[in-house]
Amino acid sequence: MIHAEIKDIVSKFAYKGTPVSSKVCDNGHINSTYFVDCEEENGQKHRYVLQAINTSIFKKPDEVMENIVGVTAHIRTKLLAEGKDTEQGTVNIIFTKDGHYSYTAPDGSYWRTYVFVEGKNYQSADSPALLEKVGKAFGHFQMQLSDFDASKLYETSPNCPNTVSRIADFKKAVSDDLAGRAAGIPDDIKFVLDREDKCGYIMDGIASGKLPLRVTHNDTKLNNIMMDPETDEGRCVIDLDTVMPGSVLADFGDAIRFGASSAAEDETDLDKVYVRLEMFEGFAKGFICGLEGSLTKDEVLSLPMGAYLLTLETGMRFLGDYLNGDTYFRVHYPTHNLDRARNQFKLVADMEAKMDQMNEIIKKYI
Repeated sequence: MIHAEIKDIVSKFAYKGTPVSSKVCDNGHINSTYFVDCEEENGQKHRYVLQAINTSIFKKPDEVMENIVGVTAHIRTKLLAEGKDTEQGTVNIIFTKDGHYSYTAPDGSYWRTYVFVEGKNYQSADSPALLEKVGKAFGHFQMQLSDFDASKLYETSPNCPNTVSRIADFKKAVSDDLAGRAAGIPDDIKFVLDREDKCGYIMDGIASGKLPLRVTHNDTKLNNIMMDPETDEGRCVIDLDTVMPGSVLADFGDAIRFGASSAAEDETDLDKVYVRLEMFEGFAKGFICGLEGSLTKDEVLSLPMGAYLLTLETGMRFLGDYLNGDTYFRVHYPTHNLDRARNQFKLVADMEAKMDQMNEIIKKYI
């Protein structure tokens, strides 16, 4: 049976077959998601993902959808040229019966639906070999979009990422000290401010033309790759809500920050927190392979700086939120954001110690 609360919503979309059942999806923290199963008269079955976009986060959902429609159409042309499955190789939006990519309900909720991608995904990688396959999938995604004009995309999540803007936000948080916490963490604040001169690397590179403006995913975690259940090869990059213009360094960097860390993001025993070079190499090898030469040499050589800056940026965002009174990131205890920040700063310090090794690893695969 179709859930009563979405029955009218489901009827607006041009699904193949008749909707026969739905199931709530518990994964994800931003959008409300359902799986909708349909069946044709000949018995053929289809599954779709139906989502209500969180418009408190994505305040201009039409811009989100226009980005996704444009980028996925471009990827489908590449999949056709590669002789690959266009139905499962990218996100496929299902339009409404009147030809629109979304439906706005009478209560103002904003709905979209797309073909369910079969496969599995991982919350973490336990081997360099698996992270290499994830890296290859994200690199291939970049390659498919390397000739897409990124300037045509909307910026759906302002200043994400933008280390220059983020450190300005951080300095304001220190100055405002809304929660009265700054006096107790002088060393943590100093850690960020001592590295302010490095924060312009990506934005200055884009401005000068050294780093091309490209389509970026901006959430390159392992669980945003659907993998083939038998081979673990990447099948489809999903969760495209934050696709927008940026630098490839950011996508590489966030993947390393998440995938090459030895510990969870809020691990408080900092002796357990460091960069696993074997995992860095696994992802880097796969990523560069998947790119198929589509980046400039300057971009490839700068990839370790992407990891460094995205980790520093994430740390300063946690610390800034702590200073502001924990108004953005969900916390489970009073110093949660402070612990997260210190965790990221330990990774930053470890990257500084290992930067030469990280650079040498990248050079191996150019």
